[in-house]
Amino acid sequence: MLKGQLLQRANPARGRFRSLMLKALPDFLCDAETKRCASKRGSEMRFVSWDDWMAEAPSHFSISQQESEGWPAERIFDVRWAAAMVERALSRLGEECERRGRRRVFDMLSPCLAAEGDDVSYSKFSKTLRIPEASVKRLVHQLRVRYRALLREEVGRTVEKPDEMDDELRYLSAALTAPE
Repeated sequence: MLKGQLLQRANPARGRFRSLMLKALPDFLCDAETKRCASKRGSEMRFVSWDDWMAEAPSHFSISQQESEGWPAERIFDVRWAAAMVERALSRLGEECERRGRRRVFDMLSPCLAAEGDDVSYSKFSKTLRIPEASVKRLVHQLRVRYRALLREEVGRTVEKPDEMDDELRYLSAALTAPE
């Protein structure tokens, strides 16, 4: 009451000092309770520095500081978000392949997941894996189908309604392929 301007704003024509105090005291106590409760809100949260997190975050889609220097913050966020979705899907696919005893196949063929068909040297992979070229094409196709399904699952966790998923996937794709 002494620090505030309650007494300066008090108007004797509006009522007694006792009435002012009877109103001011509950207001003060209510404010104090609100402040006390607010200090507990989020007390169990641990804040992580964005810079520290980005330095530790494993990324196959890392963006150099020079590359992203002129980008707006929204663009950097979108690219990193899209990269995180892609990396989660790839990680899950790798884990699935490992459980099936096909980690070596995944490690060899995972670069083909994002490549165009013309860019993939099936004969090279055929020789390395010692399997027919047709089998390599089938494996790449199976990996791509499963990868797309896992990517849809990851993105599906971030949208409220299932019908928003296709728009979000288009946005993800645009974020990763948009010109700088």
